[in-house]
Parts: sequence; structure tokens; C-alpha cells
Amino acid sequence: MNGHRIHRVAKLTGLSKDVIRVWERRYGLVKPSRSSNRYREYSDEEVALLRFVKAQMDLGATIGGLAAEGHDALVARMRAATPVTPEEEKPHDRLLVDLIGSLDPLDKAAFERKLNGAVAVIPFEEALHRILLPLQRRIGELWHEGRLNVGVEHYVTKLVQQKLFSVMNQLPVNESGPRVLIACPEGEIHEVGAQAVAYIAATRGCQVYYLGPNLPTSDLLSFCERITPDLVLLSLTDTKPEAAAIQQLKDLEAIAGRWPVAVGGQGARALGHLLHETNIELLDDLTALHSRLMVLVSTRMLAARG
Repeated sequence: MNGHRIHRVAKLTGLSKDVIRVWERRYGLVKPSRSSNRYREYSDEEVALLRFVKAQMDLGATIGGLAAEGHDALVARMRAATPVTPEEEKPHDRLLVDLIGSLDPLDKAAFERKLNGAVAVIPFEEALHRILLPLQRRIGELWHEGRLNVGVEHYVTKLVQQKLFSVMNQLPVNESGPRVLIACPEGEIHEVGAQAVAYIAATRGCQVYYLGPNLPTSDLLSFCERITPDLVLLSLTDTKPEAAAIQQLKDLEAIAGRWPVAVGGQGARALGHLLHETNIELLDDLTALHSRLMVLVSTRMLAARG
């Protein structure tokens, strides 16, 4: 999770440093941590919340009225009102070209310096959508085309995974949100997309159970029986022959008959013509994922209030 100093937050939000400090002291909208040298450091979510509050005020809301809602209620409303936009998904094209240029021949220092520097200066979820996932997709394409050594592909993949796990480990444990199980079914070994989904679900207030790649259906079913998930999200990246795809869906329907199941990824999109005959949902982009998670979280919140 990135920590942003106040001058950077001012640039990211369009608010002055004085306004940010007043909203912090008077209204408690954000609670920055302190770095080792005592500088304020604001999290990605606090930057997003300040953006959301500013946008609400541009629409006519008052800071007093917004602050009266309370921090948690504002965060929940922000999450529900903030789908992934096409601009957020648009990659940093020039940066991607530079990064890939540092891989052949491999210049480790240059590659990691450029990647780390780019990811550090923007909220992590934006970096995920605009840098890390597009980079991973491009690396995969180059490997499939025979233009990139598999060792280099593994090197980049592990760096992306390290960043995802690092921010995941810094997220607070959510004990009251809906239970979301995330995995790659048997035969699916590419897990970066599933890890990204796990991060997004955790930041939306879900209890995330991430089980990783190549999970046999029997073990998936057994784990579902253990935790009773509110939603099972499965990443399908490989495009299978028709017969194999039909068999895979048949196996997954044993789970979908008892718990809600949704699939995403390139392999899932290729199954679109088969999914309408099943109880399995298709989440074919990040906006659809966001909307599904918001429905899940809102339903849990309403049930808790009732």
C-alpha cells in the first residue's frame, strides 16, 4: 500500500494542503500515519476518500454534512459509487514500452527502478489497472509469440506478485464482510489476475480466502463446505477445446448449485456461449467485478442493519 506525503496528496486530489489539514483536524476525515521522520503519510484509500469528498462538494454537498455521515459510511458510499473507469484501465503506454525495452537484454536495475518509481507515485489500485496488469498481459503475449524468454516472463510475474502480496498484507483484516473465495481451477496456473481480484475484493470490504492456482474441484468443494462462501470467484485464463470446456463447466456446476459462482478472465470470456445454460455468472471486465462486489457488500450491510 502506497504512503503519500501531503504535497503529493494535494496534487492527486486538487485540494490545498491547508484544506487537507483542516479536514483532518476538524472533521477527522482522514487519519494519516507518521513516517520514521515524522512526515504525514496518507494511504491510497485516504487519497480516494478525499477525492470522493471533493467530488461530492462539487455537486453541492457541504463538508459538515459529509463529515456528519461518519468515516466508515463515507468510505462505503465511496466504494459503491466508484466503478473502474476506462481512463483508469488505460495503460501507461510509454512506460510499458520503456519497461519492456529493459528486458531484452535484461537490465534488472533499470527495469526495477522504472517500475518501482511509477508504482510508488500513484494510488496502488490505479497502478494495478494502468501499469501492473497491462505489463503482465504484454509479457504473456511476448512469451506466447516466442519473443521473450520464459525465465524473464517468470521474473516479471514474480515481481508483480510480490507487489500484490505486499499491499494485501498491509490491509486490515475484515471479519464482518461477505466471504469471497478466490482461486484458479485445476489446470489453471496463471494466478496474477486472481491475485488482483483478491486485492480488489479485500479493499471493497470482503473477507477474502485466496487459494491460488491449480485447485482441484474436489478440494474447492471441500473448502466451500468449510467456510460457506457468499461468492466463489474463479479465474480462467486458458482457452480450452470445446469438450474440455464443457467438462470443466460441468464440474463447476456442482459448486454453483450450492453457492454463487462467477468466472472471469480470457478463458471465461471464451465460454460465454456455454455459460447461459449454467448457474455460473460471467464477470467479463473490472467494472462488472466491481458492481458484483458492491451488490454483495451492500446486501451484507443491509442484513446486518436488519
